[in-house]
Amino acid sequence: MPGKLGDSRGRMTRTILAVAGLTASLIALSACQSDKQPANPGGSGKSASLRVMEQVAIAAHKCWIASKDPAFKNYSMANELNNFGGTPRFLLVPKNNYGGKPLLVVQARGQSNQVEVFGPMMDGPNGSRVGSDIGRWKSGDASCGAAA
Repeated sequence: MPGKLGDSRGRMTRTILAVAGLTASLIALSACQSDKQPANPGGSGKSASLRVMEQVAIAAHKCWIASKDPAFKNYSMANELNNFGGTPRFLLVPKNNYGGKPLLVVQARGQSNQVEVFGPMMDGPNGSRVGSDIGRWKSGDASCGAAA
C-alpha cells in the first residue's frame, strides 16, 4: 500500500511540475510577442473610420438638425457610431421614426477614413448639397455652408 501512495504522489508532483513548466513557457512566449500595433495618428485608440464619422456626424447634427434647417425639417438623425460591426454610421430617417426606413446612410468602414453616402435622399433635390456638406465635413471643415 505505501508503494501505491508514493507512486500517486510522484505522478501528482510530475503533473504539477509539467503544468508549471507549460505555464512558464507560455508566459515567456507571450513576452516575446511583438507589441506593435497599427499606427494611430490620432492617438485616441479610435479607428480612422470612427474619428472621421464623429466629426461628420457632429457637423451634420449641428448644421442640419439642431439649426432647424428647412431642407431637413422632416428628418431625424439616428446615430450608430458605436455599433459593433466596425461600420460607424448615422442615418437620416423620417421625423420621430427612428425605426423607419433610412433615407440617407452616411458611414465609414474599418481603418478607412473614406465616407460612403447613399440612400434615396441622394437622388432628391438635396442630394448634391448632402454630398458637398459631407465632403467638406470629412476634410475637417465643420462649417455649415449655404442652405439649398
